[in-house]
Amino acid sequence: MTEATKTIRQPAEGLIPFDNSYARLPQQFFARADPTPVSEPWLMKFNRPLAEELGLDVDALEREGAAIFSGNRVPQGAEPLGMAYAGHQFGQFVPLLGDGRAILLGEVIDRNGKRRDIQLKGAGRTPYSRRGDGRAALGPVLREYIVSEAMHGLGIPATRALAAVLTGDPVYREKVLPGAVFTRVAASHIRVGTFQFLAARGDSDGLRTLADYVIDRHYPDAKDDERPYLALLQAVIERQAALIARWLCVGFIHGVMNTDNCAVSGETIDFGPCAFLDAYDPAKVFSSIDQGGRYAYASQPAIGQWNMTRLAETLLPLIDPDPSEAVSLANDAIAGYGPKFQQHWLSGMTAKIGLAGQEDGDLDLVQGLLALMRDQQADFTLTFRRLSDLAGDDAAEEAFMASFRDPEAILPWLVEWQARLSRETMTAVDRSEAMRRVNPAFIPRNHRIEQAIRAAEDEADLSLFEALLTVLSKPYEDQPGFAAYAEPPAPSEEVLRTFCGT
Repeated sequence: MTEATKTIRQPAEGLIPFDNSYARLPQQFFARADPTPVSEPWLMKFNRPLAEELGLDVDALEREGAAIFSGNRVPQGAEPLGMAYAGHQFGQFVPLLGDGRAILLGEVIDRNGKRRDIQLKGAGRTPYSRRGDGRAALGPVLREYIVSEAMHGLGIPATRALAAVLTGDPVYREKVLPGAVFTRVAASHIRVGTFQFLAARGDSDGLRTLADYVIDRHYPDAKDDERPYLALLQAVIERQAALIARWLCVGFIHGVMNTDNCAVSGETIDFGPCAFLDAYDPAKVFSSIDQGGRYAYASQPAIGQWNMTRLAETLLPLIDPDPSEAVSLANDAIAGYGPKFQQHWLSGMTAKIGLAGQEDGDLDLVQGLLALMRDQQADFTLTFRRLSDLAGDDAAEEAFMASFRDPEAILPWLVEWQARLSRETMTAVDRSEAMRRVNPAFIPRNHRIEQAIRAAEDEADLSLFEALLTVLSKPYEDQPGFAAYAEPPAPSEEVLRTFCGT
């Protein structure tokens, strides 16, 4: 067996200072799985700033990263494994899913004292792969790299991209594609589906162990609560409500909000068929596998609550020994999701239209603008960015009105908006600057992502990929050299469907 066909244990110390905790949990939580080596790994992208934040040996990883981030060499201290989980996929429960093409190398404590997972995605088969090959194609790897880093730039909790490696091996999907491996960093990869996996097996001891682990890792304040497992549920609900509100405020559509894609840490995870709105349409669906529109843009808040209800079901035996009392307490927690989401969403949306405080009627003002944007097919991102300009300069009114097919239609709303602004004390300049901090100029436009993928797949050209990463690292800043990246697609460039890539 040659080095290209077997996994090598890396003898060098210190490249990645692992401090693994998940691997010490009971065996039913995971299955040991070494990565499957590839033939010609090439490190096409390495996130040096993130590596420094994680406390890694950056210079050594730049030299040896192709072997390590492809899975050809497993660094000392790593304990590779595939995590077990279940999940509701489009509403249908599957009792065993697990990491079919992802391998958790281990964990590190970053320079801020936070525990972070390092995972290889597309590194070969695991015991959970079923009939899959455990591999990833180049396109989905580039998409996840771009969108995860874009979400970070937008200030939205999300998994991060550490590296992308081209494998030199083909991947067979509808056609033959270049293979790649993505290295993902997360607060953890524990999902609602992880709890469901144990609950479906009646593993009460395992559920308690997992809940205690999540409390220790993510929600330590819950430990001192009179009802720690209820406090855990309430804390996860709060983070999910806040997260999904932030998605909506930037026009993000996850595309596949199954419970196995819902991280209990409150991070956005799994950027498969995700997309960002161009023209505002609350019913918009991009995902090719979401044929019923279950995960449409405006449906995401309700699905978040649905997912939290599934989590609550798994925690009932821990919340209270009396089943009726446990159900009552859990129902109260779930009922709190809606008000929490509404509070986060309205706060975000009023900030987007320049309001520092809130008054009765502000919801109507926001909804009035959104209704006009829907009817006039106004671009979501550009409309709010141009409104930010208008808040500080009356001369920007023409550009703002040009966002609408019938510019005259927006005039009555503008009168209401300006009257509302007159009741606040913020200066026009300060208001405009505040709005520009929450209304990005740049998002990862779907057509730009597709252009970057096509160039990489067809021409081995990563320049568009690099340009996207550059502009998306500072989405709230005007970048004259990248002005074209702020524009919506031409009709011929519009992306109608996005794909999972598995």
